[in-house]
Amino acid sequence: MSCMASITDGNWQSLVIESETPETPVLVEFWAPWFGPCRVIHPIIDELAKDYAGRLKCYKLNTDESPSTASRYGIRSIPTVIIFKNGEKKDAVIGAVP
Repeated sequence: MSCMASITDGNWQSLVIESETPETPVLVEFWAPWFGPCRVIHPIIDELAKDYAGRLKCYKLNTDESPSTASRYGIRSIPTVIIFKNGEKKDAVIGAVP
């Protein structure tokens, strides 16, 4: 079972940008269910979510279902993982890299 909650264009602002705990980093995986490499990194991010519970929020955003958020952040390759803190993009990893 996945530890990552799914987010959408509709709740992006409240969960990521205006997080109740802005000092807690938010990790977002931009993915699509039809793309194999996305399924490869899900278990890794799930493990991070467990290891950093309470210190890191982890979400996944399906780029097919929420294209406007993906477009706003210039997501052209999936999987892409972005870390946000205080509502701002801090770092990104593009592709299923080790």
